[in-house]
Amino acid sequence: MTQADWAARAHEVLPAGGFGNFDHSLLICEGKGSRVWDEDGNEFIDYLIGSGPMLVGHGHPEVVDAVQGQVAKGMTFFANNAAGVELAEEICRAVPCAEQVRYTASGGEADMYAIRLARAFTGRTKIMKFEGGYHGMSAEAQMSLSPASHQLVNFPNAVPDSAGIPSSVRDEMLVAPFNDIDFARSLIAEHGQDIAGIIVEPLQRVVPPVPGFLEALREEADKHGIVLIFDEIVTGFRFAYGGAQELYGVTPDLCTLGKIIGGGFPLAAIAGKADMMAHFDKGKVGEDGFLMQLGTLSGNPVASVAGLKTMEILRRPGSYERLREIGRTLQGAIADSLSKRGIAHRIVGDPTLFDVVFTEAPVRNYRDWLGGDAAVNGRFNAVLRSKGILKSPAKMYPCLALTEDDIAQTIDAIDAAAAAMVT
Repeated sequence: MTQADWAARAHEVLPAGGFGNFDHSLLICEGKGSRVWDEDGNEFIDYLIGSGPMLVGHGHPEVVDAVQGQVAKGMTFFANNAAGVELAEEICRAVPCAEQVRYTASGGEADMYAIRLARAFTGRTKIMKFEGGYHGMSAEAQMSLSPASHQLVNFPNAVPDSAGIPSSVRDEMLVAPFNDIDFARSLIAEHGQDIAGIIVEPLQRVVPPVPGFLEALREEADKHGIVLIFDEIVTGFRFAYGGAQELYGVTPDLCTLGKIIGGGFPLAAIAGKADMMAHFDKGKVGEDGFLMQLGTLSGNPVASVAGLKTMEILRRPGSYERLREIGRTLQGAIADSLSKRGIAHRIVGDPTLFDVVFTEAPVRNYRDWLGGDAAVNGRFNAVLRSKGILKSPAKMYPCLALTEDDIAQTIDAIDAAAAAMVT
């Protein structure tokens, strides 16, 4: 059966013909190492890697062995299991803010509970986030995630990105521009007594923090008794073993983790200071302070063993150095290919996670990113796909499974895509 046949079947049973994630016309049937194959047999070097979790590549034999060993013993129990305890211990060793861990099945759930935990701990209701920041699919997270140009409003007003969200949720959200230290300070000075939490991606999508921005948020949160939450669903165990908080040297009160900690299986977590995490323990905080949280697959043993093995591989000498070397090589190739043809662009992000934005202006926040030429970006990515390179429309995820041949093929494809922009 062809990919088109499968797509037609999908449209009969799935809204818009897909799962709500990536390009619905593409059906991946296999992944191995750095590569994936679609239902028509087309082969791609994979820079999508499941939207980030497959940092050691698809089907890594050590991860597969660990998973198969656990599957034979049982797939889920809705009860504590040793692998989940071990994984929590390793997270607490690795992540600076992590004194305790609470599992969920998805990153969006983890962000939702982290916001609720900030409210439970402070007794306040307002949440501050940054325009363009992605924190899952909760009502709070769907405020000013991706407003179109005609929907942009004055800060700190929030714009709902989804139908079905009550206006009362919008009233509890304060939205600020990412990387604007002065605006963040002024907003917190005005509303600090009402703000329960500040939630931020340390690297917002692909936009890095300017020097001093995260430090300013930490300082203001301390000054006003606000819970600082780093959404490290993407950056955790990718930027460094201790995540962005290790790389940038700023420790939040809480963080959320996902992607890599499940090794390709559904698993995420909230991690943070013990006094805040105590709100998940009725015996410590009582009925009124208790934050109820449970999930059928929370701490699932299959995901836990996959995460443990993935993290073991990442601890091996040279892993992060190699990942950054790959990223810098690819960033350089994109910059060289576009620059020699006079194509305006900015390489935005970290070597472990980045993309190109087709603009002459610096990219410091969502509105700067929105100012990039989306049509040129679409053509660039389409040529890459035609040359066997799979990536998301707005991110490129390097992984440790990439070989020198993969990198050489990618560089050739990048040069072909750049050439196509001027023909």
